[in-house]
Amino acid sequence: MFIEFVQQNIIWVLVALISGTMLIWPLFVRDKSALTPAQATTMINREDAVVLDVRETGEFGTGHIVGARHITLAQLGSRLSEIEKFKARPIIVCCARGQRSAGACTQLKKAGFERAYSLAGGLDAWLGASLPVTTKG
Repeated sequence: MFIEFVQQNIIWVLVALISGTMLIWPLFVRDKSALTPAQATTMINREDAVVLDVRETGEFGTGHIVGARHITLAQLGSRLSEIEKFKARPIIVCCARGQRSAGACTQLKKAGFERAYSLAGGLDAWLGASLPVTTKG
């Protein structure tokens, strides 16, 4: 009876299997180089992590994580020497929503920054967690 049902409804069975797989896939392939705001805060406080904001200058000026260093993503390759002294420390890369910071992490890891992490969800997630930002500096 079950086999007959599957044979008669193969398209629907395949749709159910594919959609179910898509729903649980993120649980198995979680990006280990992305930190939640809580994990980032812990790393900043316990391991003296450096926060690197790769947003554009105008975005940075509207508010950023306290103590963050600012190098736009476009300038990162040519300005790596400015953060070279932080290679041994964790670096948390931040952007607006997390896409640019993931690319910046890839660039940093290629340059030898083994402990580069992306802030998952970016500054939006940071603000959503009610964590402080500043417009100074």
